[in-house]
Amino acid sequence: MVTDRIGAASPCPGPVAAPDRVGHPRLTRDREGTEVTRRRRTDERDDPPHSVVAHPALTPVLSACPDEPAATRGVPTGLRALTRRLARDARALATPSGVRGAVVESLWVTAHVATYPWGLLRERPSAAERYGYEDLRPLQRGLLVRDVEAAGTPILLIHGMIDNRAIFARLTRRLRTHGFTRVHSLNYSPATNDIRAAAERLATEVEELVAASGHERINIVGHSLGGLIARYYVQRLGGDARVRTLVTLGTPHHGTLAAHLVPARVGRQLRPGSDLFLELDLPAPDLRTQVVAYWSDLDQLIVPHDNARLAHPDVACRNVLVAGVGHLSLPIAGRVVHEVATLLATPAIPEPTTPYPEASEEITLA
Repeated sequence: MVTDRIGAASPCPGPVAAPDRVGHPRLTRDREGTEVTRRRRTDERDDPPHSVVAHPALTPVLSACPDEPAATRGVPTGLRALTRRLARDARALATPSGVRGAVVESLWVTAHVATYPWGLLRERPSAAERYGYEDLRPLQRGLLVRDVEAAGTPILLIHGMIDNRAIFARLTRRLRTHGFTRVHSLNYSPATNDIRAAAERLATEVEELVAASGHERINIVGHSLGGLIARYYVQRLGGDARVRTLVTLGTPHHGTLAAHLVPARVGRQLRPGSDLFLELDLPAPDLRTQVVAYWSDLDQLIVPHDNARLAHPDVACRNVLVAGVGHLSLPIAGRVVHEVATLLATPAIPEPTTPYPEASEEITLA
């Protein structure tokens, strides 16, 4: 894994979990297939937290979701812990990278306001079938030749609250340049006021996309509220059968205090500890979707910032800190766009078919 000078890390080089919720051995392996460990899980939620086997390339920037009960997992609770987290968020704004990130964010906001009307237009369907590679760039041709399945797997982009597909203009271009042939954007209504209802509409859109493409599973990239809608679909509506990888960018996985400023039903749903998040905290056995959650220490809409990290004992996920990037800059930042394209081009790890020996050493990640 390569870490740049302000702390962004390449996604998902570490173990990918194959959940087992009925007490059978749980297999975990890394993306290179060089390290395989076996752990036993029970459905006793009050057991002490399990330790995690560290991949040699893991750093604290890229950490696995902890296999812990809800009461002790990675998101601190309590007034004192909240105060410390808010103070840490405030200190991040006073650093040189924080000031630079705030300036870049303001520039991106201005550019996005200018392109917002374009995003209201109906998306033009792109031809996905190809019968030759002569007109393609080397990068596009490389993905098609190396992994035609990954190149043809549909990618669905879902924007955030009161936004539209214009926020994904740069990411869409990069994905198509990378060789992905089916990149689609979903524009849901700016008046959306219920995350559960939006997830049900997403389920319909996914089924239509699956039927049109012929692929049984797709990838989803969700920004802000779009990531939470997709997560609800995956966790609570059986969407893990259709979604191979879910990437969230600045998504309030554990709520945001800024939601208290939204006097609507969706605002109440986005508050920490709401009935929506209590439902998402429920067990989700045998979940088949990989989740990668990108979060920023300068996200002005996710308060505290680390509420954009996903911590759930039944979700195989990675949390990636992108330092010095604002909320609207996450889908546009060059390194995030590059890493998402690289992540989605990575072949899925097949399930092991033979048992592996117990790990000789276990290390708990900080």
